[in-house]
Amino acid sequence: MISIPQYPLYSASIAELGAVQINYYLNEEKCWSLDISELQRSLQAARKHCNPRVLCIINPGNPTGQVQSRQCIEDVIQFAAKENLFLMADEVYQDNVYAKGCEFHSFKKVLFEMGPEYSKKVELASFHSTSKCYMGECGFRGGYMEVINMDADVKAQLTKLVSVRLCPPAPGQALMDLVVNPPQPGEPSHQTFMQERTAVLSALAEKAKLTEQILNTVPGISCNPVQGAMYSFPRITLPERAISEAKAKGQAPDMFYCMKLLEETGICLVPGSGFGQREGTYHFRMTILPPTDKLKLMLNKLKDFHQRFTQQYS
Repeated sequence: MISIPQYPLYSASIAELGAVQINYYLNEEKCWSLDISELQRSLQAARKHCNPRVLCIINPGNPTGQVQSRQCIEDVIQFAAKENLFLMADEVYQDNVYAKGCEFHSFKKVLFEMGPEYSKKVELASFHSTSKCYMGECGFRGGYMEVINMDADVKAQLTKLVSVRLCPPAPGQALMDLVVNPPQPGEPSHQTFMQERTAVLSALAEKAKLTEQILNTVPGISCNPVQGAMYSFPRITLPERAISEAKAKGQAPDMFYCMKLLEETGICLVPGSGFGQREGTYHFRMTILPPTDKLKLMLNKLKDFHQRFTQQYS
């Protein structure tokens, strides 16, 4: 079971392994929140043709940028326990939380605070990486997973699979150690580390707010608050003529939109159809990583393009 919109690596891995992809939809009207009723609907529908075994949660969200509440995480854990589902918690953006009132809660921490009824029963794998968050060291290729309560026989097979793979390069492993064991107070580099970390996260928070504010001034674009991670996933309203022309070219309408944007402005966005979306809706994913001055310039170019595009095809 994977969220829609989703990180495409999940659907690709499911297809490669010959498994069954079960979609559950995040609630865009409630800032891409996760509803247990939607999980239940998805699970019941899937059980008519397969045996669901795994529930995957991305928190903070990619591509949607939401941060799930602690209550939501408790509800998901209770749901997984009731339905006997293995939980996969993709938490690689855990340090990137910007919105007021939002806070990251790890599935493992919440699971153990809920007591032995759940902490001794629910199977959980949590993921983290050096490639995301404030580190963003994509070239070093370091990461880890922590497995809780996995069946002993299954864990033995997992150990075999991991053992026959090549390990990441040594610098990536060293950097991963620094991610989980950062400089501590009193150590020589702690002050510099905290200054750099605070500067990076403060800049990202500013750009998250800026992106939301500017996009929401554009008629036909609606952007939820970027609560965390590194992306916005705004919804776009496309004229019927544009949708018809896209279909005539064999393209998804939001791909058609993004290609026109790229050709006219040089701005590269990822169409929402690449991540999955509700039928009849269109989106794009945009990173908040560019420097603030360049981000403002890009957002204003995007604003002008959308107005021209809408006028051209209306």
